[in-house]
Amino acid sequence: MQKLMALMLAGLLAGAVSLREIHAQPARPASPATALAAQFTPDGKLVRPEGYRRWVYVSSGFGMSYNPDAGGNGAPAFTNVFVAPEAYDFFQAYGTWPDKTMFVLEIYGSTSQGSINQKGSYQESLVGLDVELKDESRFPDKWAYFGFNNAAKTASAMTPSKNPCWNCHDQNAAVEHSFVQFYPELLKVARTKRTLKPTVHFEEKK
Repeated sequence: MQKLMALMLAGLLAGAVSLREIHAQPARPASPATALAAQFTPDGKLVRPEGYRRWVYVSSGFGMSYNPDAGGNGAPAFTNVFVAPEAYDFFQAYGTWPDKTMFVLEIYGSTSQGSINQKGSYQESLVGLDVELKDESRFPDKWAYFGFNNAAKTASAMTPSKNPCWNCHDQNAAVEHSFVQFYPELLKVARTKRTLKPTVHFEEKK
């Protein structure tokens, strides 16, 4: 009888130790796919991302155009690029973008006349907001593009899926569909991780 009680007590103690070890294990961090999930309406429109200015600021452009025949640079626009922090951390580790990555590109008009400014230009008013989203389960071609005007709360993906915007990113972006060649700090990471597309031009075409 005493032997049986001793065995039962040992079993209970072992179980308690096992439970304590399980509860003591640190929780796994949320996966990027969970943390980066975009919000969609029932009819499939993307909800305008809120709070993106708390994300990681990637870089800005000023009067940039990929079309050599484009003109109208009298008042060129500023573009500011932000990416969700979880995607940024993933890129730092692997040099690629995880599923559910979302970029926000805000477009601001520019001016050079105001306050004490004498030279150069500064951002003036918001013109529009573009979103680039990687979602392999929702979009057959993985990446999709959305345009919001100042008042729009939702936007549909550009159509067709392989539209001119999609094609330009697919052919010319340095890493997947992101123009890392214009983001100096991310370009360093991509070079280190060797994730740059071999077909992308980094010097001016002659």
